[in-house]
Amino acid sequence: MKQQSSRSTWLKAAGIGAAVAAAALWANRRGSYDLRGRVVLITGGSRGLGLVLARQAAAEGARVAICARDADELERARQDLAEAGAAEVLTLVRDLSDETAVRTLVSEVRLQFGPIDVLINNAGIITGGPLEHMDVRDYQETMDIHFWAALHAMYAVLPDMKKRREGRIINIASVGGKVSVPHLAPYCASKFALVGLSEGFRAELLRYGVYVTTVCPGLMRTGSARHAVVKGQHVLEFAWFMISDSLPALTVSAEYAARQIWNAARRGDAELILGLPAKLISLLHGVAPGSVANLMSWVNRTLPDATGPAGDARRRGFESESAATESWVTGLTRKAERENNQLNDHPPYPA
Repeated sequence: MKQQSSRSTWLKAAGIGAAVAAAALWANRRGSYDLRGRVVLITGGSRGLGLVLARQAAAEGARVAICARDADELERARQDLAEAGAAEVLTLVRDLSDETAVRTLVSEVRLQFGPIDVLINNAGIITGGPLEHMDVRDYQETMDIHFWAALHAMYAVLPDMKKRREGRIINIASVGGKVSVPHLAPYCASKFALVGLSEGFRAELLRYGVYVTTVCPGLMRTGSARHAVVKGQHVLEFAWFMISDSLPALTVSAEYAARQIWNAARRGDAELILGLPAKLISLLHGVAPGSVANLMSWVNRTLPDATGPAGDARRRGFESESAATESWVTGLTRKAERENNQLNDHPPYPA
C-alpha cells in the first residue's frame, strides 16, 4: 500500500513537471515574436506612451504607422522617430471618433506598408472633475475614443489577421477599467467597456492565432497631464491630478511601461497590469469589491468639492496651472513632457 502511494506521488510529481516544462516551452515560443519587418499601427502615437511604444518598435526594425489629430504634433513625432533611426514611419492625421476615419486609416496603412501585424489601440482622452459637473458629452467623447475607435480598428485589421492566422492586438485600458476612481467617472466607464471588449475578443480570437492583450496601467509619467480636461474647481482639480501623476512611488515611467507592454505582446499575454499600486488595488477589488467601493468613497471626500456653474466649463490642464503644479514636485512629469513631445501651444478646449 505504501509502495503504491509512493508510486502515485512520483507519477503526480512527474506529471506536474511535464506540465511545467510544456508551459515553459509554450511561453518561450510565444515570446519569440519578432518585430523586425512587422507592420505596427499605433493610435495616439504622436506623443506620450504611444510615441515611446513607437520608438521601441522602430528600434527593433518594425515598420511603424502612427496617427493623431494634430498634424504639427505628428510631424514632430516623425522627426523624433527618424532621428532615433526608424527606417520607415507613416504618419496619418485622423479623428478617431469618426468610424470612417478609423477604417480609412487601416486601409491607408495597408496600402502603404501591407497588412497590419500589430495594432495598438492607445488613443485616449481624460476628463477629471466631480460628478455634478459631468454631462452626457463627457461620456460620449470618452466612449467614442476608448471603446468605439478601438472596436472599429479591431474589426478593420481582423480579416487579414484571421486569414494569416497570426496577429497581435494590444488595447491600452487602465486600472480605472477595473476599479472606478472618483472624479474620473466618464474615463473609468469607457475603460471598463474597453476591458470587457478586449477580453471578449481575446476569448474568441485565440483559435485564429490572434492574441489580444489588455493593458491596465496605473499612473504613468508620460507627460500627458497638461492635456487632460478638468472641470469643477479647475486649479485644485488639476493640482491633485498633476501631482499624483508625478510621484515616483505611485507612478511608472513611460519607457518602463512600453517595455513591459511589448514583452507582454510578444508572449501573447491576456492581461498586463502596470505598477504596484494598480496591482494591489485590482487584487483587493477582486477579493473585496464592497470594501474597495467604500475606500473610494473615502478618497472622494479628500478631493475638491463641486462648485457653481463656472465649474461646468472645460479647461485643459495647461490652462489651470498653479504654484503647486509648477513646483519641483512635478519635475518628473515636466521631464517626460520634454522627452515625449507633450509640450504644446494648443488653444483652449472647445466649449
